[in-house]
Amino acid sequence: MTEGHNHSHLWPGVPLALTSAALFGASTPLAKQLIGAIDPWMLAGLLYLGAGAGLSVYRLLRLQGSENGEAPLRRSDAPWLALVILAGGITGPVLLMLGLARTDASSAALLLNLEGLATMLIAWLVFHENVDRRIFLGAMAILCGAVLISWQGGLARFGWGAPLIAGACVCWGIDNNLTRKLSSADPVQIVIVKGLVAGSVNIALAFLRGAAMPPLAALALAGIVGLLGYGISIVFYVLALRHLGTARCGAYFSTAPFIGSTLAILLFHTPVTLRLIAAGSLMLWGVWLHVTEGHAHWHEHQEITHEHAHRHDEHHQHEHGPDDPPGEPHVHVHTHTPLRHKHVHFPDLHHRHKH
Repeated sequence: MTEGHNHSHLWPGVPLALTSAALFGASTPLAKQLIGAIDPWMLAGLLYLGAGAGLSVYRLLRLQGSENGEAPLRRSDAPWLALVILAGGITGPVLLMLGLARTDASSAALLLNLEGLATMLIAWLVFHENVDRRIFLGAMAILCGAVLISWQGGLARFGWGAPLIAGACVCWGIDNNLTRKLSSADPVQIVIVKGLVAGSVNIALAFLRGAAMPPLAALALAGIVGLLGYGISIVFYVLALRHLGTARCGAYFSTAPFIGSTLAILLFHTPVTLRLIAAGSLMLWGVWLHVTEGHAHWHEHQEITHEHAHRHDEHHQHEHGPDDPPGEPHVHVHTHTPLRHKHVHFPDLHHRHKH
């Protein structure tokens, strides 16, 4: 039994989650500039396809240059990956496009904040991730800031499009939680499969609806925005899941609207408003509540066998065979022996125990 160590959840989990939100938030105003040149349904497909294609090139170059350093997807991951693609890559965007056609922009922006709420509620109620008063308050502060910054003034008008957009957010909440099941595997490989499959399906649906092929310049820009906002962003999100769990990642990711609005100010010279300042203050307070959290108690690790990139820290004290890779971090199938100790921890790969 051991008590206390120097492990911290601040690195690299929080920076990865916030960077993921920043990339996605930055992609929103850029994608809006493409709506006039590209059919919305076609754009949804191109963003995913750009993510999958761009990361395919990166992975090919990486594999040629050195060892991958990540656990590959296995056959046992296929059902989870299929559900992730179906929920988050295909069904979610389809429901969103149908909802946007029936809802004004300001109402849709408010409704899209339901993704963060859906992600957190599913993580807490279905997967039983730990939540205390501090984490709940911080998550609600971030969510309220996101709602405030999305509100365009006046009364939001909700019609038949509202249930469709809400359904899309629930699909992405399911996607975010199911992705946790895959977070020990190579995140680049996950996004490649998701991007290529979901992008191809959505583009095919766009053509069936009569969409035309966009100009080459708009096509290239959509691919770049997709690579950054849907490719690299999701890679960082999957990496953050390993350290923070789904609910906390969902809370950090809810800062994306503030980041997107800040970028719009810099790029398009939109005015700084009191609403933006208030929303940013709420989000900063919520983030501060999360990063200063100190969740520590005696807990038990059951025996588990899995595969992921790791170093030989307190949670990885195992023997190696002659075929296991040298150096650290390294990847191989390993077994954790039962362990009981106390330290600050979060719902990462090794701390998904009951409370």
